[in-house]
Amino acid sequence: MDEKRYCYKYPHPAVTADCVIFGFDGVSIKVLLIQRGIDPFKGKWAIPGGFLELNETLEECARRELKEETGLDNVQGEQFGTFSAVDRDPRERVITVAHYALVKIAEVQGGDDASSAQWFSYKDIPALAFDHDHILREALNCLKRKICFEPIGFDLLPEIFTMTELQNLYEAILDVKFDRRNFYNKMLKLGILAEAEHRAANTARRIPVKYKFNREKYAELKQKGFRLEF
Repeated sequence: MDEKRYCYKYPHPAVTADCVIFGFDGVSIKVLLIQRGIDPFKGKWAIPGGFLELNETLEECARRELKEETGLDNVQGEQFGTFSAVDRDPRERVITVAHYALVKIAEVQGGDDASSAQWFSYKDIPALAFDHDHILREALNCLKRKICFEPIGFDLLPEIFTMTELQNLYEAILDVKFDRRNFYNKMLKLGILAEAEHRAANTARRIPVKYKFNREKYAELKQKGFRLEF
């Protein structure tokens, strides 16, 4: 079969997929970055990502680039924005479709054109290459909006956790402090939490209750959505 040839009347831009990967260490929100091993911006930190190939979807491109550059595999991202400033890439006209994902923090290693990969606390992020500072801010804004309409803790917390750890997660994302009792009551009313272990009646009150997510209720709320106000 003859190779297909494509002809365009107008110049066309290159397309990339970028991946903002959030994690949580129990105290602060973490962001996965790669250090560029090639020009442009060699040595600068950046969001994982790269150029779309003709035989793949944007989602496939995002997963491939993330695995090649950090070693993380089978991460299901969600598109949250398209960035098309004319001068955003010094190489050529490039439009990027940005994805974000929430994952439990795992060991990473730089690969392909990334000389290294590392988790950073969001508040300690260095200046990034390209327009990635802007993309990262938009990703966090998206996460802040989502957390009020959809449960997300399952993707970031260990299987068994305390209510304090859950509150720390929400406070880290939203950058606010909640009243402890008010937060506990609202979370319990959602019905997505179940005690992970039975507590005897004479258990000391200072020992925190351990919780786990009710997977069925969690999936139901994730699909239907809700409005969480503090």
